[in-house]
Amino acid sequence: MEQQSFYIQRKADSYLAEWKANPQRLPLIVKGARQIGKTETILHFTARNYENVVYINFVIDEKYKVIAKDGYEPLSIIKNITLIDSSKKFIPKKTVIIFDELQECPEIATSLKFFKIDGQYDVICSGSLLGISYASIQSNSVGYKTDYEMSSLDFEEFLWAKGYETAPEEMLAKMKGVKAFSELEHKIYSDLFRDFCITGGMPAIVSSYLQKGTFEGILEMQQQLILNYKEDVKKYAESLDKSRIINVLNHIPVQLAKENKKFQISKVAKGARFKDYWGCIEWLKDAGIINVCYCMNFPELPLKGNYDASKYKLYFFDTGLLVASLDEDSQDDLRVNENLGVYKGALYENIIAESLCKQGYELYYYKKDDSTLEEDFFVRAKDFLIPVEVKATNGTAKSLKTLLKSEHYADIKYGIKFIQGNIGFSDNIFTFPYFCSFLLKRYLKDFDFFLQTLKS
Repeated sequence: MEQQSFYIQRKADSYLAEWKANPQRLPLIVKGARQIGKTETILHFTARNYENVVYINFVIDEKYKVIAKDGYEPLSIIKNITLIDSSKKFIPKKTVIIFDELQECPEIATSLKFFKIDGQYDVICSGSLLGISYASIQSNSVGYKTDYEMSSLDFEEFLWAKGYETAPEEMLAKMKGVKAFSELEHKIYSDLFRDFCITGGMPAIVSSYLQKGTFEGILEMQQQLILNYKEDVKKYAESLDKSRIINVLNHIPVQLAKENKKFQISKVAKGARFKDYWGCIEWLKDAGIINVCYCMNFPELPLKGNYDASKYKLYFFDTGLLVASLDEDSQDDLRVNENLGVYKGALYENIIAESLCKQGYELYYYKKDDSTLEEDFFVRAKDFLIPVEVKATNGTAKSLKTLLKSEHYADIKYGIKFIQGNIGFSDNIFTFPYFCSFLLKRYLKDFDFFLQTLKS
């Protein structure tokens, strides 16, 4: 139950504070991919907000898996916990019980209903998305729990950790005012963003980078994390072909390196077919390891349901892990020459895909059959469908301009382009530096107001 002395502020901190401040709070389940900082965040929060913390880890202490053998009533569970460890104390109204590694004992979620009815203790569960049916948990405790999904650090949290607490609001103000960054501002934020892309958002890696001030040992840590995820596949993917899942994971960097970034199952293995591998992709997605971007049937609203499930692009959920998966020459180009443009812009696309997902967006792209027209991503802003283009260079956005000028795409009036350059607006295209991508949802929240201001 030891915590690192160096704690990185997380967005989950605010969520946990709001949760505790609610007198009607329900038992909480914090879930997410492996090793993204769930446990550390929960322990940091509870140590500062509760007089008494009872911590149960179903991986470290497997003996606790039997605590519900006599039923799900709090008194029964507490009795069995104290039978295993009599030093654990339960003070009504002053105790939080943490059930960690929930995926190892998912049936404990059934007790949440009874803990809520009892009302004497707060309960926080934490679990990885690996090997656990959250659908069954939901049915067992519907109406008696709150779910919160964490991710690895985003660029905003990275800025906080580097001491740039006010930078996000200052950057958003620039975006809203369509005002360019100064040369100094642009260089500082671009350098920070490059460092973030190389480290990724896994807390242990970011912590090492922050404390040492260098990239010493980062690549080795990232490569070990990838090996850990592959070991998790072997442990948890019980009903699927584990070698197929790992093959899909191994082929993501290779296929992102191509001009056509659509993921092709036929390239994964000889004779591979979509129907044989789709379960593997779903498993990786459900485990939080990859982000799936579906090809739209046509660029129009609504987004949901308007896509072809057999056409998709796959991205790593954390760009730092993609960086660690690159071939040796690309690693050298990236780290020695600081060239984020390696792999034909794959890193930039992965970065923006990751950023969109961490803001709660689902991923969609469009590729017109028998045409060069292709758009990287789409998001919605009220009644507008907004195409989002990611440029590895500061060149023209041919497909984006085609979508805007054509009368065939009635829902598209404005576009957004992310580039290495500065903020700008021309031909109904808003241009932003890559490092502003984490602010997109906040920017589009008042998009109608921005447009009225722009016209006036």
